[in-house]
Amino acid sequence: MTTLASLAEKVAALLIARKETIAVAESSTGGLIAAALLAVPGASAYFIGGAVVYTKTARLALLGIKDDEMKGMRASTEAYALLCARTVRHNMAATWGLGETGATGPTGNRYGDAAGHTCVAVAGPAEKSVALETGSADRRANMDAFAVLALELLLDTLPAKA
Repeated sequence: MTTLASLAEKVAALLIARKETIAVAESSTGGLIAAALLAVPGASAYFIGGAVVYTKTARLALLGIKDDEMKGMRASTEAYALLCARTVRHNMAATWGLGETGATGPTGNRYGDAAGHTCVAVAGPAEKSVALETGSADRRANMDAFAVLALELLLDTLPAKA
């Protein structure tokens, strides 16, 4: 957790200095991203909230994303991660939204993605998304790798603000 904790501290420092906020919608990381951000003292200055959106039921209940908004899109894609990031940002009135979706393992997901597949997106004054294939079926290692990727993407996106 050292890498994850270190990244969360860097994100926290930037958000606090800029007086900005973050909301998180994560799936296969199971709350690790939110936990890392909340572990930093002073989190109430920048962390608005988070949701573990692991199923279609959770997607509707926690984000309000209906099936008609998913037409032509499937979960575990950059487009879906971006939709989650935009939606959680909007719903929680945060400066930034972060979305994560994937397949941690030990098997792939119902959409045909192999274990070790994730897509992460950041939405706010700037937007970015990225996909990762770890090639590993190690569920815990993938969860950590996905959460690290999410915070790295957020750090990479924050300085891009105009």
